Amino acid sequence: MHEIVLFGEDFAHHEIIDALVGRVADECEVDILPHWRSAVRGHGRVVTELAAYLRELTDRGGPQPHLIIVATNANCRGPNLRRREFARLESSAPMVLAVPDPHVERWLMLDGAAFRAVLGRGCDAPDRKCSRDRYKYLLAEAVHASGIAPDFGGIEFARDIVSRMDIDRAARADPSLRRFVDDLRTAFRGFTRRGD
Repeated sequence: MHEIVLFGEDFAHHEIIDALVGRVADECEVDILPHWRSAVRGHGRVVTELAAYLRELTDRGGPQPHLIIVATNANCRGPNLRRREFARLESSAPMVLAVPDPHVERWLMLDGAAFRAVLGRGCDAPDRKCSRDRYKYLLAEAVHASGIAPDFGGIEFARDIVSRMDIDRAARADPSLRRFVDDLRTAFRGFTRRGD
C-alpha cells in the first residue's frame, strides 16, 4: 500500500482530485492509501499547511509518504506562477501538483458524455475565461439544466462523473488536466504494481 498525502483548497478539490487520483491509481494498478491533510480555506491555507507538513517530515525523520499531491487553482495567475510557488519548497518525498487553470470545477465539464451518463443530460466544455466563481456557477447551471437541484453546486456528483470520464479525452481539452494526469501516471508507474 502506497501512502499518498494530499492538500487542496476546498471541498471541490477534495472530491475531484481524490476521484482522479483513484482512477489513475486503478489504471496504473497500484494500491494507494490517500490521506488528506488540508482541503479548506483556499490557496493560502494550502501553502501554510504544506510548509508545516514538510517541516514536520524533516524534523521527525523516519518513513516518508510515497507521494505528496498538492491541488490549487491557477486563479487567473497562470499555472506556471503557482508551480513556481511550490518549487521553492524542499520536499524529501516526491510531489505532484494539480493546478487547474483557472478553476477545478471546469474539469468536471470537459467530458459531456460522462456528465450525461451521471445526470441524464450532457454539457458543453466551457471556454477558459478568468472570472471568480464562473465555473462554480456554470457547473451548478449545468446540473440544474439536467433537472436536478444540486446541494453542493454539483460537486456532489464529482466522483460519479470522474468514474465515467474518458480521462485522456478530457485531458486533451485542457492542458492543466493533461499535465496533472501525466505527472500522476509517471509517479504511479514508479510504484510497485498490484500482484508484483
